[in-house]
Amino acid sequence: MKQAASLSILARRGPLLAILLSSCALCHPAFPQTGVKIQLVSAQSAIVPGKPFTVGLWLVHDRGAHTYWRFPGIVGVPTQLKWKLPPGWKAGELVYPAPERTHMFQIKAQGFDRDVMLRTEITPPAKLKIGESITLAATASWMCCGTSCNPGSMELSLTLPVAETAALNAKWHELLDAERARAEQPSDAWSASVSEQDKTLTLTLRPASAKARRCRTQRDADRLIVFTEDGWFDSDKPQVIHLHDDGSLTVTLTQADSYVGGKPPQTLRAILRNEDGWLRDGKLQCLQIAPKILRGE
Repeated sequence: MKQAASLSILARRGPLLAILLSSCALCHPAFPQTGVKIQLVSAQSAIVPGKPFTVGLWLVHDRGAHTYWRFPGIVGVPTQLKWKLPPGWKAGELVYPAPERTHMFQIKAQGFDRDVMLRTEITPPAKLKIGESITLAATASWMCCGTSCNPGSMELSLTLPVAETAALNAKWHELLDAERARAEQPSDAWSASVSEQDKTLTLTLRPASAKARRCRTQRDADRLIVFTEDGWFDSDKPQVIHLHDDGSLTVTLTQADSYVGGKPPQTLRAILRNEDGWLRDGKLQCLQIAPKILRGE
């Protein structure tokens, strides 16, 4: 097994090692695109002075390979993008689609097996010369795992003309819109509460309006996945789900062995994936919740 894979396995011992591996990715350009192809793309054909536009980071995975979400779980390193913009330009945060279940060997993690588009908003200065071309540069870093794990880092660039108006790039605009539609969202159709005793968290979800789509059977409930946004519960431990007669759900989660946030969080920041949708019309596959954690004495 490659050295990179051995390093990645160490990350299962805690998120702090994942941070170290993130730095390691920048030190190993020997694995520039092993298992994944990465490029910068634009939602539009040109830059309009002063008007924000969307730039995507497009990741195409080899068969059997995956990369990681912004919080990978107990293993992995998130894909990152560090911009080198000209003076007067601004870049927003890197936005990921809602997480999906993936596996680093036998360990359950939060990432993407499919080809995936990350995105950010770029705001150019208002004073740009029409007709000139601008090159935007950034350094991407990632961890790609398949039969082995490989950290990677690569300098990327995107050159666009400056124009008074800009047409949409049909291919990239469509892909970016599809990823926006997959974004996690809160909803008043469901209410959430959570209690914590020792190392066990008990999450309860209740239909709060007629808009809520209830699970029909326990088999439907067993397909639900709870993802952690901050690592307070262990992404690899079993998630025991019970469907009750009133349509409510209880999910038992296990607190992680280590937590990079310092003191215990006041809320449970989580995303719940339901492939059938959390709403009666089948929409909202990923429900974002943040209930206050009620702790036992």
